Amino acid sequence: MLVGSSIRRVAIIGGTRIPFARSMGVYAEASNQEMLTASLKGLVDRFNLRGETLGDVGAGAVLKHSRDFNLTRESVLDSGLAPETPAFDLQRACGTSLDTAIVLGLKIATGQIDSAIAAGVDTASDVPIVYPTAYRKMLLRSARGRSLGERLSPWAGFRPGFLKPQLPGVSEPRTGMSMGQHCEKMAQTWQISRLDQDQLAYESHRKAAAAWDEGFYEDLVVPFRGLNQDNNIRRDTSIEKLAKLKPSFAANGTLTAGNSTPMTDGSAAVLLASEEWAKARGLPVLAYLTYGKYAAVDFVQKEGLLMAPAYAVPRMLADANLKLQDFDIYEIHEAFEAQVLCTLKAWESPEFCRDRLGLSAPLGSIDRSKMNLKGGSVAMGHPFAATGARILATLAKQLAHRGGGRGLISICTAGGMGVTAIVER
Repeated sequence: MLVGSSIRRVAIIGGTRIPFARSMGVYAEASNQEMLTASLKGLVDRFNLRGETLGDVGAGAVLKHSRDFNLTRESVLDSGLAPETPAFDLQRACGTSLDTAIVLGLKIATGQIDSAIAAGVDTASDVPIVYPTAYRKMLLRSARGRSLGERLSPWAGFRPGFLKPQLPGVSEPRTGMSMGQHCEKMAQTWQISRLDQDQLAYESHRKAAAAWDEGFYEDLVVPFRGLNQDNNIRRDTSIEKLAKLKPSFAANGTLTAGNSTPMTDGSAAVLLASEEWAKARGLPVLAYLTYGKYAAVDFVQKEGLLMAPAYAVPRMLADANLKLQDFDIYEIHEAFEAQVLCTLKAWESPEFCRDRLGLSAPLGSIDRSKMNLKGGSVAMGHPFAATGARILATLAKQLAHRGGGRGLISICTAGGMGVTAIVER
């Protein structure tokens, strides 16, 4: 069944994640499968899903070993769900788990399935390390040999450098520049000051610490490997301390380790369902996933690498017949605080909105006091594929606490793409 007789609302029941941790630390020996399984188990236990057969489970990781070719399915088999629950992997860089939620939401909306879990996981500690291409090709040529001579002859080309391992790439293949270098250029283009970035970073840490202190995250986070809370949050930071940090991506740049996301390990999962499925199990609905939108930019010739959300959001607003100001909460992923500020400035720019978005008037500004109320990625950390699920669960819970409202999610990704969504209650 591809299209049901009517479109159903996509209910967000709740989310669970493990604490996010700085890479090369407490989770250094944990695999993607172990972390993803922990979040799925947390969701199964929280919502009494042990033995249940769900319609589908989707998840992914950006940094992924070849052994994890069926990562999500393997994690599901250890999660407590019925073994008959299907699963699939999806990857769209930092937008992975939000993209997965949108894909699964469409299946629920059209009646193809009644329940699903969207999740994501990443580790920058247990990364795939491979040998150089020349060595790999030599080994394969040797393996194809039919005689002893044919198997030995490729080894004549062996060089000591063949044994030097290669780490995952940290730069864009098309430009050779890192994401931070690209964002540094964006900050220059949009004239984003170091002070404004540091101020936003300070607020991210302050809000995240307050959210933990008030107990907001207690039912969203399950302990893992002895960790009970996100360990990147800096309670003692200040504008003055942030100002002392050296630029990270350019000698005279404005992006630092303090106003950029740290390398992070972690996982997160969100339970989605039809209203009927939730009601039959006595599960309350926190909010509804109502719209999703994607965009991509030509970051090689025309636009900043992380500017795609600036294009996706207005297209989604047009779909929903809403204005940028029609939201009670804004969850804007803090890949770098400069990226957030560039996006906000673009929406305020008459020239950008006219020339790039084809609008007759600028989208305008947002109320900053409604943005990332429980902390952002700079404070919480950013396990690439897990961030979308973290944000979705956090936003849904906030709307439930409010008793109603509307929230906007905006996530930039590598490759010049963006994933955005609207959540309502």
